[in-house]
Amino acid sequence: MKARRTPVIYYFVALALGLLAGLGLSKYSQSTRTDLMGTPWIVPALLFFLGAAILIMAIQVHRYAKGERRRLDSRFAVNVLLLSKSLSLACSALLGWYGAQALMCLGRMEAPYYANVVLRCSVTALVCLVDVIIGIIGEWLCQLPPDDGPESPESKRNRRRRMVGAAGKTEDKGGQPSVRR
Repeated sequence: MKARRTPVIYYFVALALGLLAGLGLSKYSQSTRTDLMGTPWIVPALLFFLGAAILIMAIQVHRYAKGERRRLDSRFAVNVLLLSKSLSLACSALLGWYGAQALMCLGRMEAPYYANVVLRCSVTALVCLVDVIIGIIGEWLCQLPPDDGPESPESKRNRRRRMVGAAGKTEDKGGQPSVRR
């Protein structure tokens, strides 16, 4: 399986869809006088902790890819990659959603309700922006080093060392094989 980096256009599409949905919700809420805008304070807190957890897991995968960590379950690495991609795309849409609500309420900030909506949505949009960046970084951290293939000089040297070691032979200073005694 070869995982590809998420194209940048996907982030902009998700952001645009979130903006359109947020604008629609704001227009609907203001025209019908329903209380649908804003967000509870638990949402930015959960998004922040989710982003931090995914970043910590991505750092563990990166440590394994660099060789600093000996063992890592491959399913864990794939799941962290998927979580990073999901976090960045979902938070890109949420950034548009909450950003649009905050922008639509800026003109009515003299009312306490709208001032509260702008504050909460702005904080949540900022956390979503941070999570988009964390998701992109996490996706980068989950990359494996390139495999040069069996014909690379490093691969040939490793194969020769394994064959020499398996035969019980070592090389003397002149590069000629000698038998261990």
